[in-house]
Amino acid sequence: MKTFFIVVGVIALLVTLCVVGGVLNVAGWFVNDSKNGAIVVAQEQLNARALLQKYEWFKNASATLDARQADIHIYDVKCAKMEARKNLDRTDREQLLVWEQEVAGMKASYNSLAAEYNAQMSKVNYRFTNIGDLPQGASTLLPREYKPYQEF
Repeated sequence: MKTFFIVVGVIALLVTLCVVGGVLNVAGWFVNDSKNGAIVVAQEQLNARALLQKYEWFKNASATLDARQADIHIYDVKCAKMEARKNLDRTDREQLLVWEQEVAGMKASYNSLAAEYNAQMSKVNYRFTNIGDLPQGASTLLPREYKPYQEF
């Protein structure tokens, strides 16, 4: 008899929880279906604050990529000037090797960030890459894609 009351009590508890859960879901407290869930996600991802944060990430990444390109160019010029000299001593050859290693690291870092930038940019057609849809104060469009450095 005691187990009968336990079983009935558990069943009553489950029924009560199902009813309460259904009422809360109808009231909009939980969003479990894919239609409403998609709306919530879209609202979160495309609201003004989220778009501004994404724009800032792209702007910072673009500036970093431009700076890395400039740094690589500077090192390439330095290496070319040193290689053009005749009869490099041991110290100069070691310095040249160090610079070449630094350039290789910068190119790898550039390629990694460029790949991330390109992957993020391809996910959604961001409005801030189109003329007329830039945030207030922005004057130039962000590039759609960065080309990686190619080594032959």
